[in-house]
Amino acid sequence: MADLAIIGGSGFAQLADFQMQRRETINTPYGEPSSAPALGRLYAHEAVFLPRHADAHTIPPHQINYRANIWVLKQLGVKRIIAFNAVGGISAEFRPGVIALPDQIIDYTWGRAHTFFDGAVGDHQSAVKHIDFSRPYSEAVRAALIAAAKRGAVALRTSAVYAATQGPRLETAAEINRLERDGANIVGMTGMPEAALARELELPYAALAIVVNRAAGRAEPSINMQKIAEYLKVGAQQAMQIVKNL
Repeated sequence: MADLAIIGGSGFAQLADFQMQRRETINTPYGEPSSAPALGRLYAHEAVFLPRHADAHTIPPHQINYRANIWVLKQLGVKRIIAFNAVGGISAEFRPGVIALPDQIIDYTWGRAHTFFDGAVGDHQSAVKHIDFSRPYSEAVRAALIAAAKRGAVALRTSAVYAATQGPRLETAAEINRLERDGANIVGMTGMPEAALARELELPYAALAIVVNRAAGRAEPSINMQKIAEYLKVGAQQAMQIVKNL
């Protein structure tokens, strides 16, 4: 039983320092996951790695099978999940290169299968279930990540509101203005329904969000994809340092 599962986002099709031992093919009631989960060792601990966009980054955010991904991790018996997300910074303090640990999320997505309890698959999911989602991220996992960042002297923004948008296109400047009025600090495309599904299956879940660009209308006239790749590379190294200390 692995202590930790990491869900990799954009820029995390492979995981640095992860020593894969085997892949596990598990059938789910919800279809196939993004990739067969990789089981192995990360910094001398058993771990599971699952790239949410598939091994070759071929699945766009709105077509990810979030239910299958979370289901297989539950079946593998993982104790906690850390999700990596590449995000845009809305508030001024969330500049490119910042690592954020969101504590709240606002869901702007639509049309995604967002619950296990819709009565559509098998008897186990037939009953209506309302989860408490007041605090969408596990406080225990968040606390562990904050302590790990301190041990490694990695700067970490420990509070942020994540706006989850539909994608795959980036947002307009007017949409970002709206998100800011709603109280969002960062914006990404994969935070939901992933977080809610993990809560439904009682899997402790937290996210490390790497700010790779200023959101639309916040800085440059247009968003530079080359610079995004550069910030993602640096941010990935910092995020992995936090995980190493964890």
